Amino acid sequence: MPTPTEYLKHTSVIIITGGSSGIGCSIIKAIKNLAPTALICNLSRSKPGDFFDQNGIHIATDLSDSKAVAAAADQLNIIIVEAAAGEVLLINNSGFGDYGRQQDLDRTKQLQMIDLNVRAVVDLTAHLLPQMLERGGCVVNIASIAGFQPTPYLATYGATKAFVLNWTLALGEDLRGTKVRTLVVCPGPTRSNFFKSAGFETPPMQEGASLTPDMTSEQVADLTLQALAKGKSLLVTGWRNKLIAFFGSKFPIIVVTRVGAAILRKMRLETHQGNSK
Repeated sequence: MPTPTEYLKHTSVIIITGGSSGIGCSIIKAIKNLAPTALICNLSRSKPGDFFDQNGIHIATDLSDSKAVAAAADQLNIIIVEAAAGEVLLINNSGFGDYGRQQDLDRTKQLQMIDLNVRAVVDLTAHLLPQMLERGGCVVNIASIAGFQPTPYLATYGATKAFVLNWTLALGEDLRGTKVRTLVVCPGPTRSNFFKSAGFETPPMQEGASLTPDMTSEQVADLTLQALAKGKSLLVTGWRNKLIAFFGSKFPIIVVTRVGAAILRKMRLETHQGNSK
């Protein structure tokens, strides 16, 4: 079984979306630590830190805009053509959530979430897949443990991640027998900027909270590269998240939804109580 370092030696171009912060940034740092000369292309609105400058190409892109995705894909296809022989690694990482009752949330933000979390993943992958089929490689999509069950108070976010989870697994079967495979990564609550973008002033990280983040983005990044090297098609990070995914599939979906609603309501209450201390 190859190590992540050995796997990356066979990769000529690495493309990641949303590498300016969170899990995406940690994945870039982990790759640079293992393969300092790797050519990494980042697609996001803002550039990662100074560490990215060496062997890094930043393509400023609003991934929720289909025209911007198409323009970025055109640049990437040129980069791939001009790169040395080797596989292409595409990591669709960009995404955000929005916490609250659906009737209380901003409609425009919800639609932007669908554009970013779902449409951009399919769109960018479709643009790059022809060259990936020639060279070989892997499509890695960052989903979420939320994709395994309905998620009240994160209804649209959870639904987008359910799409990413199922679409990636199905795509992997479509690609069976080709030189391209897929990996879908399902982290649980992670110490990153997710909670801030989802509407929390501070993340629910106090001891005993229902959804206390049990992993850092660096840990998720390391596990992702390990799963990639091992040829896995699905990674659920952490034993607690594996239990959630397992039990979520064993109980009636209505029961799972009600339990999820209770937990996510408590998440908001715990955060408010933490802010008042």
